[in-house]
This record gives sequence, structure tokens and C-alpha cells, in this order.
Amino acid sequence: MKQFFLVFLCIGFFSNAQILNHKKEYTRQDSLRGTDNEFRSWWNVLRYDISVEPDFEQKFIKGKNTILFEVLGKNPGKIMQIDLQEPMKLGKVLLNGKEVKEINREGNVYFLTISEKWKTKSSYKLEMEFSGNPIVAVNPPWDGGWIFKKDAKGRPWMSVACQGLGASVWYPNKDYQGDEPDQGASLSIIVPEDLIAVGNGRLVDMNQIGDKLEFVWEVKNPINNYNIIPYIGHYTEIKDSYKGEKGDLSLNYWVLDYNREKAEKQFQQTKEMLKAFEHWMGPYPFYEDGFKLVESPHLGMEHQSAIAYGNHFENGYLGRDLSNSGWGLKWDFILVHESGHEWFGNNITTKEVADMWVHESFTAYSETLHTQELFGKEAGNDYVIGTRMNILNDIPMIGIYGVNQEGSGDIYYKGANMIHTFRQLLENDELFRQILRGLNEEFYHQTVTTKQIEDYMSQMSKIDLTEFFNQYLRTTMIPTLEYKINGKEISYRWTNIVDKFDMPVRISNSETWLFPTAEWKTETLKNDLEKNFSIDRNFYIETDRKD
Repeated sequence: MKQFFLVFLCIGFFSNAQILNHKKEYTRQDSLRGTDNEFRSWWNVLRYDISVEPDFEQKFIKGKNTILFEVLGKNPGKIMQIDLQEPMKLGKVLLNGKEVKEINREGNVYFLTISEKWKTKSSYKLEMEFSGNPIVAVNPPWDGGWIFKKDAKGRPWMSVACQGLGASVWYPNKDYQGDEPDQGASLSIIVPEDLIAVGNGRLVDMNQIGDKLEFVWEVKNPINNYNIIPYIGHYTEIKDSYKGEKGDLSLNYWVLDYNREKAEKQFQQTKEMLKAFEHWMGPYPFYEDGFKLVESPHLGMEHQSAIAYGNHFENGYLGRDLSNSGWGLKWDFILVHESGHEWFGNNITTKEVADMWVHESFTAYSETLHTQELFGKEAGNDYVIGTRMNILNDIPMIGIYGVNQEGSGDIYYKGANMIHTFRQLLENDELFRQILRGLNEEFYHQTVTTKQIEDYMSQMSKIDLTEFFNQYLRTTMIPTLEYKINGKEISYRWTNIVDKFDMPVRISNSETWLFPTAEWKTETLKNDLEKNFSIDRNFYIETDRKD
């Protein structure tokens, strides 16, 4: 059991641990970060153009972020909140070329007092210089910040991991998940000329600046702030392409020069992954920006169109099977899981961090879909059921709103098993597939709420899922089916449930369904169940036989 718990810690915290350090008390700083408050709600980010120049030896960075934004509403504010975490410092700030004079700092927030007479629905340009020694990640991605590391040959290797901690750990922005730059972003990275710098999207320009090189990368699509990431090292590029649902998709793999041969072999899995995911979840959402895997100085992260990969070119999760079923060693966990986030997390993004189950639950279930596509449906079932050993049921999967706090680490595998249970209720895998694809089409490149996802799934399935989601998302209770058997007669009811929970369940190896409620029911079944009665293992419930 200890081994299983350690495995859970590895997976449950690997992607979002910077948030999962749950607090019991929240401060004004948490509220400023986590809410779309009066200093943020009246302006909408249209585009980021970021430049950064790191100093490896001094662990120092400097740069500039130009925000193109639109003024909303009839009563725009006079104070703008810009997030930039200590000890980073904001330098000169220009609004449409005019210097902003009144700038006040409160912890990780700068307040800009603006004298401009705003015009609603008009766009403005905010240019901000920044510099400082950013927080350095000690154990990325479990904690966040800049990464100043050396590769196996002792050469500089740099990147950032900041999901949870926030992109404001290194550049000034509107660090609120519900506002992505609608028109995309560019990232210019200035490095010594012996290094290669990789960013999101496509390389659109390279410039010689003295004895340094500037690499300019651009994404055309909206992107999460924490996904805009530089990778700097002695990289080599492997080029490929995939003929997908929307045509030819460019595949580019950037790895350290001495790992090229390993990568060429391991990354052959990419095409079978894309085939499975496009089948189940719809076209890859960012054809315009291409698909990249970039070797990173940490385990991995879902950086849009530039997935961070650090799984040592081996299958499993650092060589382990998180399901203990055997199937998890048949494919590369980081390649599959982090790529799954391109659909759930990057294409569909939650406005609130509290709703991050949408990112992680569907993405964790994408591992099951990938396993099924490779090895069959029962293999997929084995995999997802095997991951139940990682579920803690410590706190609900829905987090606390308004303070940048997600819910339990169970958003991974409790969430995946919740989705697997929903799939059983449909009794129709094609409908299930259309719902997954429909979500990615209906909410294409959008930020969403939990309610929108719940309502869509209820509408498309024609099942009222209100109590289903209340049970699995908002409590730690596992529905328990109490039952008594006397020959062919069975009595049963639900316990450990929310009010009005009445989910039906299927008996194993049969077409027979039970329709329990909180009240005892008794019925006669066709076969003698005294010795072999059980509920289909694909339902995430518990059973309790009463003699």
C-alpha cells in the first residue's frame, strides 16, 4: 500500500502541485489573483508580445511585455491590475506611447492609475518593462518558477514551470485563467549564440543582436498565460508530419543534441496518440500553430503547441505503471497525458482554477481511450479501474472559488472514473464519442465554467446529471449499494449519497439493471444470484452485502 501511495503522490501532484498545496486561510493577495475583480473585469486581453533575455549565471531575467487590450462595458475603471510576483520588478510603463506615472505595488500586484478617457470597444497598447531574479523552481514541476539547470554535458539548460504559481512569476500580465489573449501571442527569446531557444507555435523570425541570437515564436490561437514558455538549451530539431482530420499537421521535436536517436524512436508514438485522440475528441485544436514536443529540464507540462517532455524516452510514468494493470507500461505517459491537455485544458480552459477537474479528469481519461485504441476495450477498462488505487477522497474535486485554489488531487483518477461511469450510463460508445467531440467543438478555444460542461453533458445524453455531478464532484462520498439476497430475490438501496441520487447500475455479465434510490427496493431476478452476484466493475461505486 505504501508503494501505491507514493505512486499517487507522483501523479496527483505532477502537473498542478503548485496549486494543490491547499490553504486553510486566504488573504487579499489570493483574492486579487483569483477573481475577475473591478480592476480586471473592464478590460479584455487581445494579445501578448513578450520578449525575455535570461542571464544563466546571475539567474536574472529582463524583458518587455506589450499587451493589446480592449475596453469593455459602459463604465471602465481608472485603475488596472497588473500581476507580477515578487521579487520581479516592473519598470517603465507606456499606454499608447505615453508613460504611466502613477504606479503602486501591493505584494504581487501593481495598480496602474490611468488618466486616459477610455472609449468602449476600442483597443489600447500597454508596454511594460520588467526585470529581476525570478523565483527559482527547486523541484519543478512540483513547485514553480524559472529553471536554471545544466544538461548532462554541463551546459546551460533553462525553462519555466509555472502552472498554479502563475505566469506572473516571471512576466507582467493579467494572471487570471478566464482571460486568454484572443489574438494569440509572440515570445521573443534572446540567448547566447551557442544556444537554441524554443517557444510556443511557430518560429517566425531570427535576429543577430551582437553576440546573441533572438528567436521569435508566435501562436495564432488563444493561449493560457502559464502555457507561454521559453525552452533554452543545446537543442536539435526532428521534423515530421501527420495527416489528420484537418489536413497536414506539422510535428516538430526539439531535444538535447545527445538524445536525438532516443527521441526519434520514442516519439514514433506521437502519431498513434494523435490518431486515437482525434477519433475520440475531435481534430487537434491548434493546426495553425503545429504540434511540438520539447525536451524539458523537468518531468512535463501541457504547454500549448510546445509540450514539455521529460520522461527520459521510456514508457510508463518514469518507468512505472500508475494503474498497476500492466497496460500503463505499453506507452509513454508524459507524451500521452500532456498531449491530451491540448483538448482539455488548452482548447477548453476553465475560467476558474476551482474547476480544474475539467482539465485533469478528461485528460486522465484520455489515457484510457488511448489504451483502448491500442489494445482493446477491456484493456482500457483494466487501466482506468486500476487507477482507483490512487484515489484519496480527501476533499471534493471542486475547489474554492475566487482564490486560485483547485480541488483534490482526485481530479485526475477519481475524475477519470467518474467519466468512465458516465460512459456506462449511456450504453452507447458512439454517443459518448460524440459528446467528447462535441465538447471540443462547442467550446472551441473558449474558457468555460463547470456548469457549462455539466449542462452540455446532460443535454446531449438526455440524462439529468445534477445529482451525479453533485455526488462525484462536490462530496468525498463514494456511492455505496447496500443489498441483501435471498435466492432469486434481491433487496437494495443507495447509501452514502447526496439527496435524490438515483444512478442505475448494471449487474455483471448481464443486461440487467438495478435502479436504486435511498429507499429499499425488492425485486425478483431471473437467475439465482446467491453465489455470483456483483455489480459491473466499470461503475465507480462501493457495494455492501447485508446478511
